[in-house]
Parts: sequence; C-alpha cells; structure tokens
Amino acid sequence: MSMELDLKHYLAIIRKRIWIVIAVIVLGTSAAGVISYMYLQPIYQAYTKLIVNSANDKPGMLQLDLNSINTNISLINTYKEIIRTPAIMDQVVQQHPEYDVTTDELMRNISFSSVNGTQVVTLAYPSTNYKAAAKIVNSISEVFQAQIPKIMKVDNVYLLHMANENKIPAPIKPNKKLNITLSFMISMLLGIGLVLLLDYFDDTIKSEVDVERYLGLPTLVQVPSIRQGDLLNNRKPAPIPKKAGEASRAAN
Repeated sequence: MSMELDLKHYLAIIRKRIWIVIAVIVLGTSAAGVISYMYLQPIYQAYTKLIVNSANDKPGMLQLDLNSINTNISLINTYKEIIRTPAIMDQVVQQHPEYDVTTDELMRNISFSSVNGTQVVTLAYPSTNYKAAAKIVNSISEVFQAQIPKIMKVDNVYLLHMANENKIPAPIKPNKKLNITLSFMISMLLGIGLVLLLDYFDDTIKSEVDVERYLGLPTLVQVPSIRQGDLLNNRKPAPIPKKAGEASRAAN
C-alpha cells in the first residue's frame, strides 16, 4: 500500500510539472537531430573479400581436404597480423602517393574479419569519401595478395570481390534514427530527474496530504482558502436593525 501511495505521489509530481519534462525532451531531441543531420559527417565503408587456399588448391578445383582447410583457417590469424604491418602498408603508400595517407593511418583504420570456420576474409576501410575508401581497400588487397608469397613463401590468397567505386552505399554512421531515439530517452529521464530534484528541494507544504505525509497524523480540521474579495466584503459595517416603534412610524 505504501509503495502504491509513493508511486501515485511521484506521478502527481511529474504531472504537475510535465511541461518541464516536455521542454527537456524537445530541446534534447532537436539538438540531436540538428547535430546528426547538419554537423556530423557521414562515414562510408568499402570492403573487399579474399579467400585463403592451399598453394595447390586453385579456385574451381576439387582438391581440398579437411586438413588443408584447417591449415588455411589457422593461417587467417597470422594474415590478420601481417596486413597491419608496414611490410604491407608501406607498399601501398609508396605505390599510391595520390591517396595522401600515411602508413599509420592505414594500419589504424583497416579492419580484417572472418567468419569462424570459413576461409573467406573481409578487408574494410572507412572514410568520409566512399570512392577514396574503395580505392584504398582495393589497393591494400592487391598489395597484400602480392606480398604474401614473398613473406610466407606460399601463394594462397585470392581476391573474390573488389569494392565498386561507383556504387555508393548508405553510410555506416552516424545512425541518425538511433541518435534521435537515444536522445529522446535520455532527455525524458533527465526531465523526470529534474522535476523530482526540484520537488526534493521544495520544502513548502502545499496541501493536507503533505501534512499527513510529513507528520504522520490525520487531518482533523481544514481551513479553506479565503479570497481577498471576501475579506474586503467582511470589512463593511453591518446594517443596524431598526427598533419596532421606528419601523411602525416609518410605515405610517
């Protein structure tokens, strides 16, 4: 019962100052929308796909066995580390000075992923310019494929898919809808918190309910509020009643 009363009390507090909650939500959501649509640059991501095969397993040939597949899968983690080294990225920078990127930038931004149990790996590169990202990731893939035989003494990396420079996909971020939704929820919580905080610091007693809650005593007598106009009317002198004789003479 006490929890129910407390819940009703908090709901009444929020309802009384609901305009504060609405104002905070409108301001927060509007700010998130303006920032997401007008100030945050879209980030695109271009990707390529490669497959790791055994040296004598050319694509289209049926010479794979379980041992070779497991060997190729185990090599993927090694290749993941190799591609993030200057041995690969220095070659990209030297061969393509028009990209105007450094080795550190390439190593920091390139991502290498694979699905567990498969020989297919994905290289991805983000940029505010999709065509630039596509050119860079294609170049990294080509250099990687060319350098692996020199580094590992085995030619087992093949390109399956190159990034299409002319097909611009949707940006990966910012996620505008998600930003606005999160902003709405956070603003609502902040607005409710602000209302409850204002009520916490407001120690004035406004009703008999507050008296009962603070003192723990029931209300026995309630004095109604008196308007100023009622007080002015009460100040006027009351008419003096006439005596009986005066009333009869007045009647004659």
